[in-house]
This record gives sequence, structure tokens and C-alpha cells, in this order.
Amino acid sequence: MASIFTKIVNGEIPSYKVAENEIFFAFLDINPNAAGHTLVIPKKEENKIFDLSKEEYAGLMDFSYRVAKALEKTVDCERIGMSVIGLEVPHVHVHLIPINTMAEMQFIKKEKLSKEAFVDLASKIAANFE
Repeated sequence: MASIFTKIVNGEIPSYKVAENEIFFAFLDINPNAAGHTLVIPKKEENKIFDLSKEEYAGLMDFSYRVAKALEKTVDCERIGMSVIGLEVPHVHVHLIPINTMAEMQFIKKEKLSKEAFVDLASKIAANFE
């Protein structure tokens, strides 16, 4: 059965896309720790990050770097935190989270955004993606 992220990549479930190429896809987390919390995934469904080939892993990190740079240009924050946990969805994903404190990386306090805010933010981040 396809993961929820595969369904997002296939367009079966809507998302707030930030960036995409032939291999990777980045979109806003709909239950974000902070405004701009972005998930970066390989389009190919793989359960564990270290099951990716070295080339796929390096490509994911490069794409995540570029998304993080776009986030830095868009969202006012001290830095972009990065986390790879992978237990909640069996599809490799990198969390990129605009943070100002360590507590914002704990996945406890969530930010509430309207659909309009998600659309606006995704558009602004996408405009800064290089």
C-alpha cells in the first residue's frame, strides 16, 4: 500500500508544494511545529533513510539544503533545524523547521495556519527556491 507521501507525490492527496524535481519533492507540513515547517522526500518510496543508496542520500541532502536556503530567505528565524525521525510515516522524509529555540524542534507545540496562510507561505518559499 502506498504511503501518504506517495499519494501526495502522485497528486491523490493535495499538498502545499514548495519545490520539486524528477527525484525529490518538498511540501509544507500540515501540522507544523512552526510556520514554514517543510518536509522533503524522495519521490521513490523507501522506508528508512539509510536504505537509500549513497547517491540518493546525497541527492536528498543537496535538495534539502536548497529548500532550507529558500526557507531562510522567506521565514524570519534564528536558523533552520533539520530532523530525520521516520517513525510516523514509512517513507523517508526530512523535516526542515524554522526555529528560534531548541524547544521548537520537540514536535510538541504545533502552529495553526489557515489554508490561505499555507498557500501564501508555500508560494513565497517556492519563489526563493534556487
